[in-house]
Amino acid sequence: MPTTPVIAIFDIGKTNKKLFLFDEQYQIVLEKTGQFEETTDEDGDVCENLQALTTWIQQSLNEITAQKDILLKAVNFSTYGASFVHINREGKPVTPLYNYLKTYPDTLQQEFYKKYGGEITFSMHTASPVLGSLNSGLQLYRLKEQQTTVFENIHYSLHLPQYMSFLLTGRAYSDITSIGCHTAMWNFPQNRYHEWLYREGISEKLAPIFPSDQVMNTQWKGQQLLSGVGLHDSSAALIPYLSTFREPFVLISTGTWCISLNPFNQTRLTVEELQQDCLCYMEYRGRPVKASRLFAGYEHEQQTKRLAAHFNVAADYYKTVQPDAELIARYAATLQQPARQAVMMQGSVFGQRDLAGFTTYEEAYHQLIFDLITQQVSSTNLVLNNCHVKSIFVDGGFGRNAIYMQLLAAAYPQMQVFAASVAQATAMGAALAVHSYWNKNNWPAELIVLKQYAAPQPIAL
Repeated sequence: MPTTPVIAIFDIGKTNKKLFLFDEQYQIVLEKTGQFEETTDEDGDVCENLQALTTWIQQSLNEITAQKDILLKAVNFSTYGASFVHINREGKPVTPLYNYLKTYPDTLQQEFYKKYGGEITFSMHTASPVLGSLNSGLQLYRLKEQQTTVFENIHYSLHLPQYMSFLLTGRAYSDITSIGCHTAMWNFPQNRYHEWLYREGISEKLAPIFPSDQVMNTQWKGQQLLSGVGLHDSSAALIPYLSTFREPFVLISTGTWCISLNPFNQTRLTVEELQQDCLCYMEYRGRPVKASRLFAGYEHEQQTKRLAAHFNVAADYYKTVQPDAELIARYAATLQQPARQAVMMQGSVFGQRDLAGFTTYEEAYHQLIFDLITQQVSSTNLVLNNCHVKSIFVDGGFGRNAIYMQLLAAAYPQMQVFAASVAQATAMGAALAVHSYWNKNNWPAELIVLKQYAAPQPIAL
């Protein structure tokens, strides 16, 4: 029976756990989804059910290797970040998989930053805004200070993608995409771990760094396999774009958060940028990716609920609204004026607008998108400074919103602005990271589907 060579990618999100099998043309041969009820840690805070996740990974590997019509050649992993699995010398977890939203003790946090130069200086060195448990290095500091016995039992602390890889290979490694993602662990100017990890005796709990674009020889149930070390999901989702485009670009990844990612901006974060929620990710080849974040997807959700209630329509009525050329031209003309408001306001300007001033839902919705675009331009400009970018790609929900895309194109008439879509970008990126080891073919030419939007009229920022 002919067999299809494939790579398996475990793409682990907070809610959905997915397994994809890609063939050598990067077509999805199999997709499997799992969901598990959360459990609680010793404080009663909800957290990932690590045992259920581990069992699902192992059972899925058993099922794949038992199939006769496929040939599993390689495996890689992508997961959400800021999450450690702490293992002992036997490779067994010694703590729950703590939630990165777990409240961080205020006194401990203040003590830490006071000890290491203050919030601003420390954040600039580590490209990590002060985010509590989302700074995963501080999770280790909390264990050292408050759970000494547990800390002493830790042999290695592995970020979640690397623990997934450990389950397959039995080898403990760290990965730069996980280390470099707002962990407060990496000194970006010096391109090494920050000194505090050595002073606190935490560096010895960190496994050696393994290249994100290389593989290990391993086996599962007697079958020889290649395994990647795993990647942080935001860095993985950028790989299809880095693999396809050579000219400098910015990717605006839109969802609940709209994150502007610029892998071509090598300037250091400034105090002002940090205060406006800029940070750095690390791409899979070890280069910083300057990023800015905006809570625009959440704001859109809240304001469309408000609009629906006011105009007595369905909550998703906005999906039926077509671009109004006259309204868009009017708003486009004002985008030449620099945005003056702070980027990270709790809500958009639209939240303070009196809906009685709008005649129709359609008119109000255009105003909402304009207000969000005004914020988006301020946010994206933070990563465009001192960098000659030629293209902006928008993926996710707003990339399918024609009003949003037309106004964004109006704001950047000197650039090419595209709505972009990649089928399962995070999983695809994890496969592409190790492409040369398992796949003898070239990358498919059309991994990314693009739709270009042009400014309604010439407008200068």
